[in-house]
Amino acid sequence: KKNSYVFSLTIIGLLYFIFGFITWLNNLLIPFLKTACQLPDSTAYLVTFAFYISYFIMALPSSWILKKTGFARGMSLGLLVMAVGSLVFIPAARERSYILFLVGLFVQGTGLALLQTAANPYVTILGPIESATKRMSIMGLFNKVAGIIGIFVLSKALLSNFDTVTTNIQKASGNAQINLLNQLASRIITPYIIIAIGLVLLAVMVYIANLPDIEPEETI
Repeated sequence: KKNSYVFSLTIIGLLYFIFGFITWLNNLLIPFLKTACQLPDSTAYLVTFAFYISYFIMALPSSWILKKTGFARGMSLGLLVMAVGSLVFIPAARERSYILFLVGLFVQGTGLALLQTAANPYVTILGPIESATKRMSIMGLFNKVAGIIGIFVLSKALLSNFDTVTTNIQKASGNAQINLLNQLASRIITPYIIIAIGLVLLAVMVYIANLPDIEPEETI
């Protein structure tokens, strides 16, 4: 039915928005964590490694999990795993622990790998096969727009007056410097709490949306 088709495609569009939003935020986290955790350049770029290595590790397990849960529930599970990864940023910020930040990023990437594995086939089956390429292009647009919005919004929260803050940190020493670093790190807590809440709400929405499930043969 047309209404069901539009609703289902809207849900998948929101998921592609999440793909872009979460992935593109890594570009902001590199300079932010480099300063907040006082890291050299080489170590700061582990942000990207920790996130994307989860895709490699989850390549085969994702298929096994989706066979157990089904594709629709698998998407909800992926969103919940991403929410857990976002919440790990809270203790990471309070302790200014780079290791914990990397753990949170890995967990986020794990959930995103599962979510993408489950969501991608829907773009093909939700509608005529002849227009599948068109739908993929639209989903790609959701992805790119989300990245632009994510960077714009989070940069306001994390990198506001960043040059001034960095200069003040470099000039300070002892407890004064530690206090400035703690204040900078705490900026990340509220945005990632909001992200976690949004992911949980979307997981519930996907779960109750009664999306058509996919048999493994349909994804070929």
